[in-house]
Amino acid sequence: MVARIIPVDSFDLIVFGGTGDLARRKILPALFKRFCGGQMPGESRLIGVARRELDDLGYRDFVRSALSEFAGEAAFDTVAVNAFCDMLHYVSVDARGDRGWQALGEMMIPDKVRAFYYSVGPSVFSDLSERLHKYGLVDEQTRIVVEKPFGHDLDTARALNRELARHFDETQIYRIDHYLGKETVQNLMAVRFGNMLFEPLWNAQYIDHIQITVAETVGVSGRGEYYEKAGAMRDMVQNHLMQLLCLIAMEPPSFFEPNAVRDEKLKVIRALDSVQPHHLVRGQYTAADGFNSYREDVDNPRSKTESFVALKCHLNNWRWAGTPFYLRTGKRLNEQDSEITVVFKDTPHSIFGPEAGRHRNELTIQLQPDEGITLGVTIKEPGQGGMRLMDVPLDMSFAETLGPDAHTPDAYERLIMDVIRGNQTLFMRNDEVEAAWAWTDPIIRGWEARGDVPKPYDSFSAGPDDAALLMRRDGREWRGITH
Repeated sequence: MVARIIPVDSFDLIVFGGTGDLARRKILPALFKRFCGGQMPGESRLIGVARRELDDLGYRDFVRSALSEFAGEAAFDTVAVNAFCDMLHYVSVDARGDRGWQALGEMMIPDKVRAFYYSVGPSVFSDLSERLHKYGLVDEQTRIVVEKPFGHDLDTARALNRELARHFDETQIYRIDHYLGKETVQNLMAVRFGNMLFEPLWNAQYIDHIQITVAETVGVSGRGEYYEKAGAMRDMVQNHLMQLLCLIAMEPPSFFEPNAVRDEKLKVIRALDSVQPHHLVRGQYTAADGFNSYREDVDNPRSKTESFVALKCHLNNWRWAGTPFYLRTGKRLNEQDSEITVVFKDTPHSIFGPEAGRHRNELTIQLQPDEGITLGVTIKEPGQGGMRLMDVPLDMSFAETLGPDAHTPDAYERLIMDVIRGNQTLFMRNDEVEAAWAWTDPIIRGWEARGDVPKPYDSFSAGPDDAALLMRRDGREWRGITH
C-alpha cells in the first residue's frame, strides 16, 4: 500500500541544540525520512544552531554520522543522504549572548515558513525568544517547537507560558509530546469517532474499566540528574499518560481541528477527581546482576524519587461516572510495553451456564513495541462437547495490514511536518499544560507531606507487588506485563 503524500511548501527549520542528543537520535533522522518520502521541497533548509564551532561541511559530517546510527536502512541510500545534506547549514550561536545572531538573521528569507525547534533545556527558552525578536527573526510565518518538560510544577509552567506569550502568539507555539504523534494514538480517534460500532458503547454503562500502561526495560542511567528531580509522575504521568487518558475519554469534538480537539481534552483533565493515597503506588527498582539500582544510577543512596507509579483515578462526568481508569508506568520492568486496554463489562446474563466461564470483550491499542489494535471476542471452543467458550483476537497489526513495504511515519516525522503545515491538533495548548499540573501537584505534595518512600521492586519485574494489589482489591488484573 502506498501512502498518500500531502505536499508542503518549502520551509526553513532551525534547530537550536542542533548537535545535541535529541537532534542526533530523533529530529535529524525524522527529517531525513520525510525527505526520502518526498515531503521536503528542494528549496527547504535545515539549519543547525549550537555553541559548537562548526562550518556547513562539519555539520554535514555530523549529520551523516547521526543518520548512519539512527536512520535505519534508509541511511544506506548514499544518493539520498548526500541530497539531504545539501540542504543543511550551520550557525554557531551563543544563546545568552549576541555572538552569531546577526549571521543567523541574515540567512532568513522573508515570507517563508520558518520553524524554530527549541531542542534545548527550558532554562534558555527566554534567552532564545528575546534574541529571535531582537534580531528580527520573527514574522507571521514563524513557529516555535517546545520540548518537555513544560515546567516542574504549576507555578513554573505558568511562568514558562507567560514567558513564551511575551514573544509569541499561542497559535505560533507547538508544545510537542511525541506520544501523540504515534500512528496508533491517532488511530484511537479514528476507531472511536469513525466507527458507529464503538462510540455508542464508549461509556460507563458498557465499559468496566480502562488501563493505560507505559512500561520500559531501561533504567535512568545517563538521565539520572534530570530524573532525580522529576520522577515518573512528572516525567510520564503528567504529560504522556495524561494525553492518552484525554484521547480515550474525551467527548467527540464538533470538528477534527486544533481548538475543538483541545477543548475536549481540557474538559477531561478538569473532570479528573483527586487521587486518594490508597489508590497510589510508587516504586523504585533495585539492583540486578550487572545492573545498578535506581539509587546507584542517580548517585543518591537516600533517594525517595519514584521510578514507577501506578494509580487509580475517576472522571466526574456523565460519560464515565463509576468507571475507574488505572494508569501505570515504570523503568526497568520486565518488558517494553505501551498499551491502552478498554475492558468491557460482562454480559447481563450468561445463557451458557457457569461451566462456560467468564468472558469479556477487550479492545487493546498497542503503541509499542509493535503498533496495532486488537479486539477480543468470545466464540465457541471448536470440537468440545456442550457449549464451551473461548476468547480469540480480531487483530489488526499495521505491518500485516498495510503490507511489508508500507512506511509508518514515526512520531517525530508526523509532528514536525504538522508544525510546518501549521496544524496544532496534536500539540498541547497552554491551558492544557496548566490544568495537568493543577491535578498532578496535589498528588506530589501529598506524598511529600506524608513522607512516603517508594516501594522497592526487582529489576525486570512487573513493578511493586502493591501495584497488583491495587487492581486485585477491585477484583481486576493488569493486562500486558503481569506479576
